[in-house]
Amino acid sequence: MNGLRKVLVVDDDVLVGKSFSRVLTEDKGYRVITSHNAAEALQKLHEQEVDLVFTSIKMPGMDGLELAGQVKARWPQTSVVIISSDGTTANETRAKAAGVSAFIHKPLSPELIEESAVQALRQSGQPMAAAIAAIAPEPEPAQKESRIKNILLFLIAPFGA
Repeated sequence: MNGLRKVLVVDDDVLVGKSFSRVLTEDKGYRVITSHNAAEALQKLHEQEVDLVFTSIKMPGMDGLELAGQVKARWPQTSVVIISSDGTTANETRAKAAGVSAFIHKPLSPELIEESAVQALRQSGQPMAAAIAAIAPEPEPAQKESRIKNILLFLIAPFGA
């Protein structure tokens, strides 16, 4: 399938990458690539063009905020979203200074992952963001129960290979 938006997920927790892969599927217009640390992520960014980077703050070696700064300096068209379990004001300020599109907090839901991807791509002017938003309109009130059930299933389901 042509026109897929490449999303690089950088987190030392393998389950985070799998979660993004389960939500941002090719059917929705994404191709997810994972890295376990910032050095590996930078290598992948040198090898291929990426539209969006999701990165954890806390990782061994270079942290996610440093990675975000390097990504924005080298590839300014690439959107970056920070993922954090401890969103301090200082970290959010550093993230904004680095030019990130968003700062999201764990725990992550499928909706939060998808909405943050659409918003980040929209902010960067990526043309597919509008198409993705048109495909995934706001759910009707009757769908709320189903949405909650999906989130719970997402959180408790075993992660396959």
